[in-house]
Amino acid sequence: MAEGEKSNYVPYQYEVLSDKEILERSAQFFDKMDQRRTIREFSDASIDPKVIDNIVKAASTAPSGAHKQPWMFCVVSDPETKGKIRKLAEEEEYQNYHGRMPEEWLNDLEPFETDWNKPFIEDAPYLIIVFKQAYELDAEGNKHNNYYVNESVGIATGFLLATIHNAGLYALTHTPSPMNFLAKVLNRPKNERPFLLIPVGLPAENCKVPQLERKVLTEVMKTYA
Repeated sequence: MAEGEKSNYVPYQYEVLSDKEILERSAQFFDKMDQRRTIREFSDASIDPKVIDNIVKAASTAPSGAHKQPWMFCVVSDPETKGKIRKLAEEEEYQNYHGRMPEEWLNDLEPFETDWNKPFIEDAPYLIIVFKQAYELDAEGNKHNNYYVNESVGIATGFLLATIHNAGLYALTHTPSPMNFLAKVLNRPKNERPFLLIPVGLPAENCKVPQLERKVLTEVMKTYA
């Protein structure tokens, strides 16, 4: 850097842990996340909106291409809006289950006992609808590039789901396809595309989940030492 030239960098205040502490933290976090499950039966119990604020703020700490942060988290709790979303989502899902999805896909879904009915959209106290911003729009309506949009929004959504679980709440990743109706219902700008619809809340009484097993480490990791 030339003398007198300013830098965009500042000193990073980081935490130094012992090898033992690092190992313990990694094991504790795995134990916590290993309890995470997708649920489809939600209680209508209220959630403090400040909790949702904190969850979205945590998701927004995710890395992104050129730090463009190309995401928008739309939080819906209004019953009327949730009702509209459910109606339109079920219309698309009915078509999926009655012709759009190939037989193999339907067979893979059988263990989950799902169908086109999606009551969780109205039952959960909150919907967090993740939008990806294909490009930026400034105040004058001019377009500016965003980079690695799908990767960036996918990482932020992963942060979101981990934070939801860490807060003691539960979620479902729902992808009614096509999802363009979400942008219309929520009146989103033309640069935003629906990415995921995530109901968030507490489990309903007697909530059940499928009995599943995760792949073991050797099935998901290959080491090259």
